[in-house]
Amino acid sequence: MGRASKKDAMDDAVLAIQRSYPQVFLACHLRHVRARSTELRLSARDSSILGHLDEVAGMRAADLAAHLAVVPSTLSAALARLEGLGYVARSVSASDRRAVELRLTERGADAMSATSVLDPRRLEAVLRRLRPDQRRDAVRGLDLLATAARAFMATGRARRSKAAAFRSRPGASPRHRP
Repeated sequence: MGRASKKDAMDDAVLAIQRSYPQVFLACHLRHVRARSTELRLSARDSSILGHLDEVAGMRAADLAAHLAVVPSTLSAALARLEGLGYVARSVSASDRRAVELRLTERGADAMSATSVLDPRRLEAVLRRLRPDQRRDAVRGLDLLATAARAFMATGRARRSKAAAFRSRPGASPRHRP
């Protein structure tokens, strides 16, 4: 495959995701307000934090703070609360004994699912429209994409490219970052 063909294939893949992801989101998204007064005691921000964590792959708090565009001290308070609720666990990194990684607990995964912006009933209804082999392929593909996205975020390239994209927008102000 020539250089132009590889670029065309990548452009087609990017376009396919840009076209498909919003369709899934719109079909399965629920608008709802989560308050700390709910049974799970999660705000929308808390649920978002849980949604960025994984039960197996650890994430450093600094990386999560940068991704969420919050200062580490703000995230630290939220993480302490989520850890106190049993939704998040901290552990020493296997690759760097000086670092601490965050992981979603089983209880946290249940809470995240219950407060997800994607309604599980709607997701199930959408998935039921696929044959079992198609469901496996769809979930596997999304899992692969999420794995690549986490790896991309871990390199720091995402933060740099997001900042560069912002700076290249006409009239972009450094005070009003997306």
